[in-house]
Amino acid sequence: MTRLLAIRLVQAAFVLLVMSFLVYGLMGLMPGDPILLMAAGSPKMTAQDVAQLQALYGLDQPLLLRYGHWLRAALSGDLGFSRLSGQPVGMALQAPLHNTVLLMASALLLALLLALPAGVMAALRQGRWLDHLFNLTAFAAISLPVFWMGLLLILLFAVDLAWLPASGVITAGGQAGFLDRLAHLALPVTALALAGFGHYLRYSRAAMIQALSQDWVRTARAKGLSWSRVVTHHALRPAMIPVVTILALDLGTLFSGVLVTETVFAYPGMGKLIYDAVMGNDYNLALAGLLLATLLTLAGSLLADILYHLLDPRISLG
Repeated sequence: MTRLLAIRLVQAAFVLLVMSFLVYGLMGLMPGDPILLMAAGSPKMTAQDVAQLQALYGLDQPLLLRYGHWLRAALSGDLGFSRLSGQPVGMALQAPLHNTVLLMASALLLALLLALPAGVMAALRQGRWLDHLFNLTAFAAISLPVFWMGLLLILLFAVDLAWLPASGVITAGGQAGFLDRLAHLALPVTALALAGFGHYLRYSRAAMIQALSQDWVRTARAKGLSWSRVVTHHALRPAMIPVVTILALDLGTLFSGVLVTETVFAYPGMGKLIYDAVMGNDYNLALAGLLLATLLTLAGSLLADILYHLLDPRISLG
């Protein structure tokens, strides 16, 4: 375990280094100087002021040299200053990061709680009406775009029925209690969970069908074990390995890819923050957000390896 963690930490550091260089280089090649954009909105700024600000932030230096300065500061814990939010990057990330983690974790948990039992039941009743019903539901969930599903939920529950708020994280001017936060999370979590429900159901169903066809399952049945014990103790754990793989890959995608959901529901999370930072040439904020998404993907990969070993001890952590 220690050797695996050490290897993975070295790999993660290398990947983050490469990603930071690529993202910093791509953003540096984008048209539009942040200081010039600032000067365009401030008529009183002179050319001398622009030159001084460019020298202060190092924008008059070559790209590779600027990246070196940023990397040295980042390794010391200084991620820079966010031009859009007017505060250090670490502080600018706190609220959106909390909102996105809460949204993502709730949606994943709901999707898995619905999809995994449905996938197992569909596999156990392959070819029957329940299997067809779950397959139809999965295909419908996969086919509907997230933004369209979000709009339908808003029209039904926020506009027609007026049961739930359509946007935001708390009620403006009200008390930000648990029930109020839960009400604001209900619609975006439902939209994201339904989008992932179809994928997880299909993967868990296919993996369970394959596990049930293995020799050890037939041997367990031949020894007189009950069907329920065979399913839960012999087939379910190896069937979850492909689902764990997909889940690990989805962590980074969900972290930075909930932009559509956050836009539809006006939810201030990381997806919208990264988009605004890229469009506003806020290099430091965009870079930190994208590196967080990369780090989460690497952490999900490590977690998947550990879960492989727990689900099937024959898989070595080394």
